[in-house]
Amino acid sequence: MMRALVLFLFCAAAQAQEWPARPVTMIVPFTPGGNVDFAARLVAEKLRQGLKQSVIVENVAGAGGVVGVTRTVQAAPDGYTIVMGADSPISIAYLITPRTVPYNGLSDLAAVALVNSGPMMIVAKPGLPANTFAELVSLAKAQPGKLNYGTSGVGTILQLAMERVKQQAGIDVVHVPYKGGAPIVNDLLGNQLDLAMLVAVQTVPLVKSGKLKAYAVTSKERLASAPEVPALAETPALKDFDMEVWLGIFAPAKTPSAIVERLNREINAAVNSPDVRARFEENGAKPGNLSVPQFRAFLQREQSNYERIVRAANIKAE
Repeated sequence: MMRALVLFLFCAAAQAQEWPARPVTMIVPFTPGGNVDFAARLVAEKLRQGLKQSVIVENVAGAGGVVGVTRTVQAAPDGYTIVMGADSPISIAYLITPRTVPYNGLSDLAAVALVNSGPMMIVAKPGLPANTFAELVSLAKAQPGKLNYGTSGVGTILQLAMERVKQQAGIDVVHVPYKGGAPIVNDLLGNQLDLAMLVAVQTVPLVKSGKLKAYAVTSKERLASAPEVPALAETPALKDFDMEVWLGIFAPAKTPSAIVERLNREINAAVNSPDVRARFEENGAKPGNLSVPQFRAFLQREQSNYERIVRAANIKAE
């Protein structure tokens, strides 16, 4: 028994030392051209340099990211398939639709590294008669259930963030799920939708140009690129509010720890290189720099928060 264990550990160490001996595939579980794809291609190029091996970005879209993540879960745990995972398909989807999500992001994937994180922003159509978050709360309380808000879908972190705002602020606004951010912005600009919770990078230019109203960001502190927009945590009823969207790299469970640690070091170096850091920060995102144990702990905290919000708001797939 002991001899077999020693042989197994020796083989695993040898495999890790030889890795990577061929190209690594980085799955992006969304279509080309979005924020996740943008980050993946930046990181893939830096990884290619660090690993001295090709890193091929493959877009495997479908079911809000679930299809691409499933492909990764089912791949061989040899370090040659990784995924650029986002909060919703990794940590939230199975809480909403457990029958159709064939994995648990905490147990069926190896957490490798946090790539970046950034706040969301509550914005409104130009004609909404409220100019501050306090005025928005007063307006919503005066006509419960009359205002609506858009997100890019049921069970996204955008919906969870707004549902938490509703719970803590004591307001009732109705969720309108869309299939992406672009149609939400169009309906806001056309005064056809009252409010939206969107990723800040998508809204800052529109707020700066005066096309949309901005009430608050979801991070603990104000956004450097839009310092005029308060943080929700500045409101007494939401003083503990701190939610951000995030991206991370994951591998199939049981990928050798030596490979996971090597990837962690290379990815942390990649996202904190001056050029990648600058690209992230100009888009309102902060590069990650967590060890593997720190990233696992981060994911566990996030999942606990998501579970509480989903239960309290009774969020279910439509």
